[in-house]
Amino acid sequence: MSNNNLKLVAGRSNPDFAKKIAKALDVRLANAPIKNFSDGEIWVKYDENIRGVDLYIIQSTMPPSDNLMELLMLIDAARRASAERITAVLPYFGYARQDRKDQPRVAITSKLVANLITEAGADRVISMDLHAPQLQGFFDIPFDHLYASNTFFKHFKDLKSKRLAIASPDVGGSKMARGFAKRFDADLVIIDKRRPAPNVAEVMNIIGEPEGKDIILVDDLIDTGGTFTNAAAALKKAGARKIYGACSHAVLSGKAIERIEQSPLEYLLVTDSIPLRRESNKIKVKSVAKVFAEAIKRTHKGASISSLFDQ
Repeated sequence: MSNNNLKLVAGRSNPDFAKKIAKALDVRLANAPIKNFSDGEIWVKYDENIRGVDLYIIQSTMPPSDNLMELLMLIDAARRASAERITAVLPYFGYARQDRKDQPRVAITSKLVANLITEAGADRVISMDLHAPQLQGFFDIPFDHLYASNTFFKHFKDLKSKRLAIASPDVGGSKMARGFAKRFDADLVIIDKRRPAPNVAEVMNIIGEPEGKDIILVDDLIDTGGTFTNAAAALKKAGARKIYGACSHAVLSGKAIERIEQSPLEYLLVTDSIPLRRESNKIKVKSVAKVFAEAIKRTHKGASISSLFDQ
């Protein structure tokens, strides 16, 4: 692969992930120091020439908002430094859950973030497992949507189970679970839940037959862990044998890790799109850096990346 016109740069949200991508592509990360002034303001600068290059800025946009601000400033600085093409590589797209007016007088923040990224000067976006795939339509620039499903499938395919089922912790995740069930040729189980308040989940009904089965419970992200662990507990109570978890983005805020450790899950498999706050013997991490590296390589060469879209 010719890397003469390709450069990668990393924000501070997940530098280890960016290093893995660079290693997979056999390129070095461009030198772009980022620092905070005494009052908290962020400052970025490219310490090398990026005029005319194909630039990929790697930065997840989970809170704090500094991560998003760093991304916007890196894009703006690259545009002003005459980079030929600027691609925002977002392993995790934050604010994706604020995608509609579900009550009066609220912001549609995911659309706002899409507008900010576009207006800052990005020419393209690469991300993985959006909370809602239709969020791609919020962007007026090309958007490549990758999936962690192949990584999860490779991990779980050797699971020795004669009775396997795939479960979704809520109706919203049924499409993702259905894709897994098809890959594994397994039954599908869906949890019907109601949410009495934000970040509070209550399991109501189980659709499907979990009794006596080994279950892989899948979701795109886990935040506080309430929905996911309540679903695991409900499946166990309904007679499930062993329950494994898989989620693309380990947000894991508040007491999420403690809830997972106390849950009936055998373990939870996550990707490295977001760095873990702390290690846990119930959480295993699989890297998706090579998936992003392959997408970047093909984008740089103008090749199709449709084979990476397998769900």
